[in-house]
Amino acid sequence: MEATGTDEVEKIKSKFMSAWHNMKYSWVLKTKTYFSRNSPVFLLGKCYHFKTEESGELSTDGSNFDKISTEISGNVEEFRKDFISRIWLTYREEFPQIKGSALTTDCGWGCTLRTGQMLLAQGLMLHFLGRAWVWPEALAMDSCDSESWPSSTVRKLTASFEASLTAERDPRLLARPPARRDWDGTERRNELYHRKIISWFGDSPLAAFGLHQLIEYGKKSGKMAGDWYGPAVVAHILRKAVEEARDPELQGVTVYVAQDCTVYSSDVIDRQCSFVDSGKAGTKAVIILVPVRLGGERTNTDYLEFVKGILSLEYCVGIIGGRPKQSYYFAGFQDDSLIYMDPHYCQSFVDVSIKDFPLESFHCPSPKKMSFKKNGPELHNRILL
Repeated sequence: MEATGTDEVEKIKSKFMSAWHNMKYSWVLKTKTYFSRNSPVFLLGKCYHFKTEESGELSTDGSNFDKISTEISGNVEEFRKDFISRIWLTYREEFPQIKGSALTTDCGWGCTLRTGQMLLAQGLMLHFLGRAWVWPEALAMDSCDSESWPSSTVRKLTASFEASLTAERDPRLLARPPARRDWDGTERRNELYHRKIISWFGDSPLAAFGLHQLIEYGKKSGKMAGDWYGPAVVAHILRKAVEEARDPELQGVTVYVAQDCTVYSSDVIDRQCSFVDSGKAGTKAVIILVPVRLGGERTNTDYLEFVKGILSLEYCVGIIGGRPKQSYYFAGFQDDSLIYMDPHYCQSFVDVSIKDFPLESFHCPSPKKMSFKKNGPELHNRILL
C-alpha cells in the first residue's frame, strides 16, 4: 500500500510539473520572430535571401508579406516550408509509464534527450529523403481552422493546469485527418519514410529511438528517468540506440562519437567498411557526433564563426545545447543570432503505431532566434558525412 501511495504522489507531482511547464513555455509559440531583409539566413546548409529595396524586418508568420515583392515572398515561403519540414520533438505527457518509475511525462528533465532525438531525426531524413525534401503539407499548418494547432493551444493555456491534473486530452490538431492529395510514386515513397522516421521516435517502449529506449541505454551511464542528461551523455546514448536498432532499414546507419573533440578519419572509414565485412548492402551513412565545450562559464564569442561554418555545411544535422539545463536544437543562423527549435513545450501523447497517425505536432510552425551570446558554453554539434 505504501508503494502504491508513493506512485500516486509521483503521478500527481508529474502532472503538476507538466502543467507548470505548459504554462511556462507555451506562450513562446504565440510570439513572432523577425528576420532582417538585409542578411542571408542559413538553415542546415541552405541559404535564403530576403533582401528588398525596402529596409526593415520580416515576420516569419506571413503577417507582413504584403509589404514585400512576390519574388522575395516566394523565397520566404521556401524558407518557412524548409523549416517546418524539420522534425520537432518536444516534451510529451500521458505516454506509457517509463519502466522503473511512475513517470508518464518528461516535462522539466527530458529536453536534451528531445534535442538529441531531433538531431538524429535530421540525420535520418538526410539519409532516407535527402536535403531537398520538404513536407508537402508544411504550409497548411498555418492556414488550418480556428480550432487547430497552435492557436487553440494558446487560447487554452489558462485551462492547461486543470487539464493536466485530470489527465484530459487536449483536442488539438492531432485529431485532424491528413489532407487528401494525389501522390505520385516518389511522393508516396517519401511520405512513407517521413512517417517511419517519426515513428522511430514515438513515446513507447518499442520505438527504436523513443524516450523509453533512450532512458534504458542511459542507465549504463548512471542516468535514470527524471535526471537531467548532458549533451555528451546523450551522444553515447544515441550511438548505442542506433547500434541496437533492429529495423532492417536502419542497418545502413551507424554513429561515431568523437573523443576529445577529435575525429579520426580512419575510424570513420572503419565504420563504413564494417558494413561490407558484415555483408550488409545498400547506402552507408555515418553520423559523426562531436561533444565540445565552447568557453568557460560563458560562451566564447570567438567560436561564433566556427558555429556558423558548421551550420552552413550541406550535411550538417544541427547543434544541441544552450543554457544550463535548457537544451535547444539549433538549425541555422542570421547574423549573430542562432535559429532554433524549442523542446520545452508539453504536448499530448501520440500513438505512432496507429495507421495515418497525425503528423502536425511533430513539426514546428515557427522558427525562433537567440543571440549567440546568450548560449551556455556547452554545445554539441553533429555533422552527417
